[in-house]
Amino acid sequence: MISSILSRRSFLKASTALAGGVALRSELLAAKNGPAPGPLMAYVGTYSSPLRDVKPGQVDLPPGNGKGIHLFEVDRTTGALSPKGLFEQSTSPSCLALNAAGTRLYSANETDQFEDGTSGSISAFAINPTDGQLTRLNTVGSGGAGPAYLSIHPSGRFVLVANYFGGTVAVLPILPDGSLAKASDVKKELGTVGPKKATNAPAGSFAFSGHEVPHSHMIESDPSGRFVISADLGLDRIFVWKFDAQAGVLTPNEPSGVSLPPGDGPRHFAFHPKGKWFYSLQEEGSNIALFDYAADKGQLELRSTVSSLPPGFAGSSFASEIMVSADGRFVYAGNRLHDGIAIFAVGPTGTLTFLGEEWTRGDYPRSFNFDPTGSFLYVCNQRADNVAVFRANKKTGSLVFTGHYTPVGNPSIITFLDLSKH
Repeated sequence: MISSILSRRSFLKASTALAGGVALRSELLAAKNGPAPGPLMAYVGTYSSPLRDVKPGQVDLPPGNGKGIHLFEVDRTTGALSPKGLFEQSTSPSCLALNAAGTRLYSANETDQFEDGTSGSISAFAINPTDGQLTRLNTVGSGGAGPAYLSIHPSGRFVLVANYFGGTVAVLPILPDGSLAKASDVKKELGTVGPKKATNAPAGSFAFSGHEVPHSHMIESDPSGRFVISADLGLDRIFVWKFDAQAGVLTPNEPSGVSLPPGDGPRHFAFHPKGKWFYSLQEEGSNIALFDYAADKGQLELRSTVSSLPPGFAGSSFASEIMVSADGRFVYAGNRLHDGIAIFAVGPTGTLTFLGEEWTRGDYPRSFNFDPTGSFLYVCNQRADNVAVFRANKKTGSLVFTGHYTPVGNPSIITFLDLSKH
């Protein structure tokens, strides 16, 4: 009996010592490797406006199944998204932009019911550095109805806005606390609206987005910050503006821009990392135009055009998003109705060669984005109410579906914030 008790006591002491040793080794390992990295967050903007009866003078804005800005944590290994919160907003925050410091998020709210009932709005949010949660700072007018796009000027002092239904572009100063001031400048894009039939539409296409009035669809600074580019779908024109970074004012460049073929409808664009090539995606023409960009003058010169669709496609399709890989080797273009992402190789002079395509596993891919490492591509399938995740091959440019779907009502855009780096 005494021997048994001593044995048990010896076992307990040994176990305690072993546990203490394991704990000590864990503490030493943690100290060596540093604290666990903060989460990688994803913010998904949605169409969240209720269906309404359109009155005379109002625009027919898209209703949506979303609930505002949806927050997710990203699994860095698998790419899967886990719900981490929701900032409810019924004004369709369909476009989002993060500041460089990762402390503020801005949303373009695609409505025409702000204040006087003729304007959309832009909201500013503070981001909790620990868990990525949002606190709204303020909301101001966007300078026109239905803002569909916004971006932040490289100076970090202004938000640039494209008001799709208003046909205007606007500049909103960012105040020291990250909130927004009223617009320092609003410009109406002027010109001749294009026809209902795109010059370069695929055979049998009935794609028509709207050429009855100007439709400003995207606005973004060039890499230097000296010039601002905006695309107007209704006018079939890309505008180039000189930008006064002190006053926040746009002035037409000389020349003031370039025209695309009638009816083709420039929607989104992307600069190549080298800064000397510029790719414009036409929504109704379903093609990609390559321009040479003279950065010292802010001038665009068209060089070539390729279809955004696979060879032999016929019927209606609406091109949506265009992105260049971080290393500049590949260009990706989204095609709605066709519901695929076309993949192109970038040649030594910037020309594009079609490599293949990937089905988006959903309906109407409005936009897509890479995670910060470029390992995963996330596709917002607007009409399928999901975000689909693909693994990107950095050597070949190919995309492989991971099997991960994330349910989100009418997702419009996704952007990422790595809290371990901020």
